[in-house]
Amino acid sequence: MKFSQLFIRTLREVPADALVPSHRLMFRAGMIRKLANGLFAYLPLGLRSFRKVEAIIREEMNAIGTLEIKAPVVIPGELWKESGRWDSIGEELLRVKNRLGIDLVVSPTAEEAFSALVRDELSSYRQLPLVLYQINTKYRDEIRPRYGFMRSREFTMKDAYSFHSDDASLDETYQAMGKAYRRIFSRCGLSVIPVRADSGIMGGSGSEEFMVESTIGDNTLLLCRACNYAANVEKAACTPEPIVKFSPVPALEPVRTPNVKTIDELCAFLGIGAKNFIKTLIYRAVNAELADAKEFFAVCIRGDLSVNETKLAAFLKAQEVMLADDADVLRLTGSPVGFVGPVGLSGLVVIADNSVADTCDLVTGALEKDLHFRHVVYGRDWTAWQIADLRTVKAGDHCPLCGGELYEKKGNELGHIFKLGYKYTKSMQISCLDEEGQAHTPIMGSYGIGLDRTLASIIEEHHDEAGIIWPLSVAPYHAAIVPIKYDGAVKNAADELTLALEKHGIEVLLDDRSERPGVKFNDADLIGIPFRIIVGDKNLPLFEMKRRDEKESRLIGLDEAVQELREATSRL
Repeated sequence: MKFSQLFIRTLREVPADALVPSHRLMFRAGMIRKLANGLFAYLPLGLRSFRKVEAIIREEMNAIGTLEIKAPVVIPGELWKESGRWDSIGEELLRVKNRLGIDLVVSPTAEEAFSALVRDELSSYRQLPLVLYQINTKYRDEIRPRYGFMRSREFTMKDAYSFHSDDASLDETYQAMGKAYRRIFSRCGLSVIPVRADSGIMGGSGSEEFMVESTIGDNTLLLCRACNYAANVEKAACTPEPIVKFSPVPALEPVRTPNVKTIDELCAFLGIGAKNFIKTLIYRAVNAELADAKEFFAVCIRGDLSVNETKLAAFLKAQEVMLADDADVLRLTGSPVGFVGPVGLSGLVVIADNSVADTCDLVTGALEKDLHFRHVVYGRDWTAWQIADLRTVKAGDHCPLCGGELYEKKGNELGHIFKLGYKYTKSMQISCLDEEGQAHTPIMGSYGIGLDRTLASIIEEHHDEAGIIWPLSVAPYHAAIVPIKYDGAVKNAADELTLALEKHGIEVLLDDRSERPGVKFNDADLIGIPFRIIVGDKNLPLFEMKRRDEKESRLIGLDEAVQELREATSRL
């Protein structure tokens, strides 16, 4: 391909909203253009790299027996009502009506569509396991799209869905997908961090995210310095500190605490640390399935810790949880915010974090303004309906596997695999006959990769001040041939080299423009093509060749150049 024939214009300036390297460089290199906030178009150069990421994903999916189909992007709203997500997902879900007034959804994900397709085709357990995938457009009406393809409204996703007779079969596919994902990201030149994760709106029992480290990442990761433990903060656990018990513990003692409501104020007033307090928070849960679907809950946690609301929602099987407002707290407990405690609390389900279960000699609110209790003992003065891990883990806590110290990183999610369980197969009434001829509900898995974000993340990991440094596997072209001046003997040599390389399947971009050499060199570095070959009359019949990540070029003959590039591309 000749540069002059490409629909491309490299730029020196970037839009003001291009804040991250991938957004800036894709724009400057003429790979993308913005049509509206969160909506981007791929130009030919960018699309070539996008298609290579797509091809890698398709090859790995096909290699583990996943079958490709393509569902429509616009899905009947009725399917989302069947699954229960029509009401559970907020304004990110783009709902529309057609001319007949029928509700439709512009897909942000495709569990409902695939479930409906399988429901109509599945009749016998002999058809299982069934693993299907697509590479298709998605839309999420993000309130604040930013960072280019890192958080856009329209994007392309590979989403796969599996249907199984039992847990063992699901686990086999789940593990195979995890291995395939590791191969995909490795082939794309990405260093990913697989982490334990919350299943969120997808539902299900288990999930793993594939993260890349990023300073602008939406996710906080907790990793162990001593072992391979890694988890999203929404899911991260830690080794609880040992509980120190005192014997005997004095009887419960009320203590006046006028105008003292916060933990910091109590620490100063009583002269003790935050670890010696029980903090009681009243939460409102939306559509909780546990505890007879009650709406309000009291959550007790140690005073120096924070409640992880994602863990709490998952524990309650609730759509979401939020702190109750001051009026509800007063109505439900009879005391203002700051003085609520579990001792004598009635009418509310009490859930205790592990940090306060089986503890003794702590301080908590006494359900009366300006009053707290000392010497509070779990089991003697109060108990909880359930005890759970509800704390937000932070750097410095200890690994639940080996006890090593945890540290934090920011990351962006590229892929996510889920064990969905029966969430969709039951709600959408999917069944088949088992070996005894009885109706059987299959169990389901879901597996996604964001292609656009993967492409952007490759650039985030592989770039320098001059531009992109593409891994050979996803580069738009393998080699850039840059004639100093495209005429005479130089033109003939550049054309001959181009033909020799293309004959062996090597993708070449020949810069035939009438530009200064410096402009051509800068554009080659900006675009990031892995090999650059300079053709100049001073060195003919030799060429100057260098890799994009090398500083110095070397003189090489035509046959040597062809051989080196053939060997490099043969490993893809």
